[in-house]
Amino acid sequence: MAATQMRRPRKVIAEINVVPYIDVMLVLLIIFMVTAQVITPGQIDLPSVGQALNPSIAPLEVRLGKTGGIILVDRQQGGKEQPITREQLLPTIRAIQAKQPEQAVVISADKNLKYEDVLRVLDNLQKGQIKRVGLLAKPSV
Repeated sequence: MAATQMRRPRKVIAEINVVPYIDVMLVLLIIFMVTAQVITPGQIDLPSVGQALNPSIAPLEVRLGKTGGIILVDRQQGGKEQPITREQLLPTIRAIQAKQPEQAVVISADKNLKYEDVLRVLDNLQKGQIKRVGLLAKPSV
């Protein structure tokens, strides 16, 4: 009976040995601390105060009236209002931007005009590859 003694059942251990994980974390911490001192931060060249900035070019304004009429205003040429048709709009803007490619185009429309009419003009300008097109809005007080 001695050979076939009754053994006590083993207890299940529900613990996790975290010592190896702590060792790995300490090694990673040391690696990051050493490499952080070696990495040089990027440098940014900031402009000095004495440098002159290029003057901004006043944008072309395409005004859409209540009745759907289009008026082109070029503030670079004195702000003269020029009534124009939809067919003439794209070639006229292209000719102006050929002389001054950095000049933006803004669209201003009457608030009672259909949104579809504004989008039609905006889409026409974008299809014509006019660069720097935006919408002009009146800020609320």
